[in-house]
Amino acid sequence: MRNTVRAAVASACLLSALVASAQPVLPMPQRGSFALVGDVPYGVADEPKFDRVINAINATAQVRFVLHTGDIKGGGERCDDALLLGRFAQFQRFDKPFVFTPGDNDWTDCHRTSNGTYLPTERLDRLRGIFFPQPGVTSGGRKARVQTQAAQPGFATFVENTMWHFGGTVMGTIHVVGSNNNLAPWDQLDSSDTVSTPRPDRIAEFEARQAAAVAWIDTVFDAAAASNAAGVLLAMQANPVFELPAIDPNRAGFNAVLARITARAVAFGKPVVIAHGDSHYFRVDKPLRAATTSAGTQTLENVTRVENFGAQYVHWVEVMVNAQDPEVFRFEQRIIGANRFPR
Repeated sequence: MRNTVRAAVASACLLSALVASAQPVLPMPQRGSFALVGDVPYGVADEPKFDRVINAINATAQVRFVLHTGDIKGGGERCDDALLLGRFAQFQRFDKPFVFTPGDNDWTDCHRTSNGTYLPTERLDRLRGIFFPQPGVTSGGRKARVQTQAAQPGFATFVENTMWHFGGTVMGTIHVVGSNNNLAPWDQLDSSDTVSTPRPDRIAEFEARQAAAVAWIDTVFDAAAASNAAGVLLAMQANPVFELPAIDPNRAGFNAVLARITARAVAFGKPVVIAHGDSHYFRVDKPLRAATTSAGTQTLENVTRVENFGAQYVHWVEVMVNAQDPEVFRFEQRIIGANRFPR
């Protein structure tokens, strides 16, 4: 009976996705704000909470698109097709363009027994097929054109790395995930896969995706320079543990990405935002450091981190974008009262 229900849900969700793919594709809107969400929904109990977030965002006229920083499921939920299709269908309730970058719960951690002991790379292929049915086009109720790295020679697989212009800035997604960006072993799938003796296919996946992310960071900043953009925003799922030194093994999966963002942000000299999820609480701060010769290590004042709500805090962040504002980006938490924990 359970398998029959799951098959019916998957079929209904697939039909919904096919209907959505037939909708007209319009240019990405250029003025207003956008909604930042991530790390939701975690389990069926969060689905009605997230529906309330969707309703609130749909009712906010100045919000032009939605950006989800990954983790569409909890770390203990199964990675079955029915769940992925069901979550995709829920996101299509947004009446605005929906931009998504994958998280570790969505594929990297699917080796876990609780997740179904899937091969993560197989789940990644399936995730790309479901969430990016039209490369270079967002999903959502109002689909919009974006640039995709898949159009670049040598990066045909990376449909999820996208870029668009908004409010006088350039924005992009880079596929960087938790679990040390997939350097954490798939040990519940293969007990011999360890940090010291890693599976070759896991390392090959990491290296290819890291190279794509670094190249896409350059593409985003090059586009910003060419258009004299007022700012840059990069979105990824992982909290890249800014506070750890580069020699710490727990930051090994993020070092190349952080080094390239740092170098390009220094050269750009205008406001840069790194948006991410992963840690499940809202914050806005200045976490990135750049070494200097005489003054030691200094904070990069033009780089701001914004982390979205997540998991038990099912709310959203509104990001205002105004090229005439010296700060360019401003952030406001939007609390859904009905989603608060009981006091």
